[in-house]
Amino acid sequence: MSQSLPSLNALRAFNEVARTLSVTRAAEALNVTHGAVSRQIRQLEDQLGVRLFRREGRGLTLTAEAEYLRASTSQAFEQLTHACGHLRRRATGAPVVLGCSGSFLARWFIPRLHRLKARYPDLNLHLTADEGEKWPLGADVDAVMRFAEPPWPADAQVIELAPERIGPVMVPGLIEVAAPDPGELLGLPLLHTESREQAWPRWFAAQGLDVTQVRRDQSFEHLNYMLEAALVGLGVAIAPAYLVEEDLRAGRLVAPWGFIDTSARLGLWLPPGEPGREIERLIQWLRLELEAR
Repeated sequence: MSQSLPSLNALRAFNEVARTLSVTRAAEALNVTHGAVSRQIRQLEDQLGVRLFRREGRGLTLTAEAEYLRASTSQAFEQLTHACGHLRRRATGAPVVLGCSGSFLARWFIPRLHRLKARYPDLNLHLTADEGEKWPLGADVDAVMRFAEPPWPADAQVIELAPERIGPVMVPGLIEVAAPDPGELLGLPLLHTESREQAWPRWFAAQGLDVTQVRRDQSFEHLNYMLEAALVGLGVAIAPAYLVEEDLRAGRLVAPWGFIDTSARLGLWLPPGEPGREIERLIQWLRLELEAR
């Protein structure tokens, strides 16, 4: 039996029908006729020797074989879309698009952006908020910075930059003891963020405290909101050290218990392949900034 791949058009037709569960909607998305999509699906089924769709009532359902194939085609087309978009932007001199979480962008990257521009004045960089964990990247993003735990996806190139360190922070005077015992936290309001549900339990466990004593006094959708609440004295936040460096340096926040390492890493996530001169310079600058702290 031939091991050659089916045609790209047939795989695109399948991927679109699998996504929409409609030959009509797939044909509209691909700008071809209903009959053309149907023929591509039949040819693909003949070549693979399996049935891909079943009709139920007026709709379609995927067979087990189609579910298996869709997992690969969806990922492959996302990667192709990203790679082609990346090459087009490089060919036209478009800016490098870097995604970061909104909190990292506001509290770490932007306060240092003037140093990046001073070091590489011709580096054309566009920063965008990226709150998700989706991979592969979208076609309009060249790289993202994320705190995440290995193992990394097989189809990603992750440049590890620094370990994640987390710790409780609060406004000066919220607790009077200069070097308080970790148990003192049990009497203070604890602030949480939905993006880091396990931060407080991990810190409690590292201090030998009973994890069941973690109270959910106030929760926020984003880490940035939680830190703003800490800055106005509503309680104690748990945050990565990198995001509160400026607040600690300026005395707006204190971290009386210090910070602990977690298993997560701050990394720059890239598609496979050579990163290009702009990305290489960005990596060099990021390492210098993170080592200088």
